[in-house]
Amino acid sequence: MKQSKLETISNLFENNEIRSIWDSEKEDYYFSVVDVVGALTESHIPRNYWSDLKRKLKEEGSQLHENIVQLKMKAQDGKLRITDTLVTKDIFRLIESIPSPKAEPFKIWLANLGNERIDEVFDPEIAIKRAINYYRQRGYSDKWIEARLKGILDRNKLTDIWQSSGIKEDYEYGILTNEIYKEWSGMKASEYKEFKGIRKESLRDNMSDIEIALTDLGEIATRELVKAHKPYGLKQNKEIAKMGGNVSKVAKENLEQKLGKSVIESKNNLNYQYVEDKKQIKN
Repeated sequence: MKQSKLETISNLFENNEIRSIWDSEKEDYYFSVVDVVGALTESHIPRNYWSDLKRKLKEEGSQLHENIVQLKMKAQDGKLRITDTLVTKDIFRLIESIPSPKAEPFKIWLANLGNERIDEVFDPEIAIKRAINYYRQRGYSDKWIEARLKGILDRNKLTDIWQSSGIKEDYEYGILTNEIYKEWSGMKASEYKEFKGIRKESLRDNMSDIEIALTDLGEIATRELVKAHKPYGLKQNKEIAKMGGNVSKVAKENLEQKLGKSVIESKNNLNYQYVEDKKQIKN
């Protein structure tokens, strides 16, 4: 199975992120087993819980163990890592192996999720409405949501033009994006996340209106500069990305001078804080 043909999606069950990959041909999800285990058990180290359970399933000769598919998913450090996944019907069977008061609510959530996704294939507007409701439920203003959705569209336009300029690999897109971020904010995307106290969450979802505007400006400027200068390959596109980021840098410094303060905020939009791993293990 080629993951490049699949679509990676994150859904929330009771504020627990469940990473998944949607296979449009099979019309089914591949769910991260570790995420499901974490949501059901509330274990501080769900990976260990799953490791023990997987060993038990293997010893019992369970077909469930044979059906595990390993796919790359984005980890907390932002990198793609091999993850054990199961399709929807196998997740239902996995739930039976885990004693949890959340088993029944999770089954209902799982069933609804599949129906919603299939409906979205036939009517993409449903997906857009779901995204809007997702942000509204978390307290984002309609103005912020409008800017966020426009930013997604602008980002896609940029990656399309990068692709036509000889950029093919995922790591190359990451390098170019970091060039834009570093030029206007002084930080790579990973450093920006650390500054805001987030890990695997979306950086843009935790930005202020001004930060989003500057991010979008840098990417739009880069797109137009690529059109004008027609670079090819990573080296030439890095120079253009830096130029695009500089457009945002100039706008940022001009605004900061008039405001008398920095427009880059450490504040994020989370309603929780991470606990250090050592403290989790100790507890």
